[in-house]
Amino acid sequence: MGVGFTPKSKVNNTNNSENWGMGFLFIFFPEEEEKNPNFSFKNSSSSSSSSSSSLLPSFSFKSINAIRNRSSSSHLTSKAQSTISICVLLIFITLLLFTLSTFEPTNSLNQKRKPPNLKFQEKLIFPPALQGMGSLYRRGTRAMNDLIVAHVIESVTEIELKMFLRLLHRSGITSKSDILFVFSSKSSSFDHAIVEENKSFLKLINGYYKYNKEEKKKNNNSSSDPTRFVNSTFDPTQFVISSKKEKESGEPIWGKKIRVYEDFGNSTELTLTRLSYGSVVSFDTGEFDPENSLSGFLDHVPMSLRRWACYPMLLGRVRRNYKHVLLVDIKEHLVLGDSLTQLKNRSPESVILATLPTRKKNSEKKPVNSGFIFGGVRGVRRLANAMLTEIVRAITQHKKRNSVSESTLFNQLVSNEFVLKNVNLIVSGESTHELSSLTGLMNSNPKLGSSSFSISKFPIVRRGNSNLDISSVFKKYLCSSPLDSIAYSDC
Repeated sequence: MGVGFTPKSKVNNTNNSENWGMGFLFIFFPEEEEKNPNFSFKNSSSSSSSSSSSLLPSFSFKSINAIRNRSSSSHLTSKAQSTISICVLLIFITLLLFTLSTFEPTNSLNQKRKPPNLKFQEKLIFPPALQGMGSLYRRGTRAMNDLIVAHVIESVTEIELKMFLRLLHRSGITSKSDILFVFSSKSSSFDHAIVEENKSFLKLINGYYKYNKEEKKKNNNSSSDPTRFVNSTFDPTQFVISSKKEKESGEPIWGKKIRVYEDFGNSTELTLTRLSYGSVVSFDTGEFDPENSLSGFLDHVPMSLRRWACYPMLLGRVRRNYKHVLLVDIKEHLVLGDSLTQLKNRSPESVILATLPTRKKNSEKKPVNSGFIFGGVRGVRRLANAMLTEIVRAITQHKKRNSVSESTLFNQLVSNEFVLKNVNLIVSGESTHELSSLTGLMNSNPKLGSSSFSISKFPIVRRGNSNLDISSVFKKYLCSSPLDSIAYSDC
């Protein structure tokens, strides 16, 4: 059907307006008029009155559909092109971001943009110490006869732990003893503190012998004592052992059997000497007392009581590996010397206790110190079993269970000779030295703190009620040599 101008009567105004709209649409697409054969112009019949009628353009419905189809197709094509363009743009941006993310800047730029190191940014992971339990901080050079078990109560700070371990290393007792920490719970800050002190100790050892080697070259390789050239309170010779004695002592029980030597000196010394130091390990109370056996009797079991539930299993596992054991509370005590030498000729059942300083008269019985106990492994294990039984008995009979004092219970147990009849209990007549009294002696006699041999006269020091800063008290003792400042950052 063609499109043409047809006369319309004025009767139907609605039809006229519609036809005018169609005509306007036809005019709006002038190019389609030539290309589309469906469009044609034609005149109306001559019989009609042409003078009274107006000529309006008209076109068929088929032409309208064709126009609509072409418009819709053009719109879809434009829409598809836009969609494709957006997709291509997104793919390009993705590839650009991927390229930038995989780009590695130069070392100089990388160092500038590297964030500052935090003190405890990463959690250290340590191999198990024994039978899949515990943490091995350092494996010793040989098997030791003595074991130091240091329990860490809840109020111990990182600084207190570091100072305890530093003085323990410098005392020389770690040259023939392993160190075992018992924590109430794991702490990454404590792990870092122990690792830091172990590294400082090895720096101290290697530094002294490196200095000694250089001094020997200056003196034509003449024999000399390392402490001769360095005015220090630390004696490194106590950590030296012959290779023959080392082989006789066997391998440490902690961790895997990996042979590591710390050598020093010339080729002759390498074949004759080795460094001798013990292992450093730690365990959680839950590893020795997984059921928390005292929790059924107390609402909260403090570390001072729960440690007694850990000792039987611990000492039972290592009873064949050690001869002597020392139990110490690191919150209250500092080890400055070797107390275990007193056990040299004692029986395995022997246990030595120190008394606490008191204002009581000499005739009255002094209380014993439950925070520092040493003896044969067999004797200490029996004492621990008896103390655990005493704690349970006292808690069940006491009206106020949570007010039970560990020190009071221990003194009651020591007074009961029948319960401890299988333990050779020895109570020392000398009281544990207080930190304040030692400070007074060092101030009155400056030479006392300048020699490791003089300070070793006080094998154990108790903090007591003193608020003295330990680091300031032992500053001169710990930082008496230039080599000390190399090993310790706070010197």
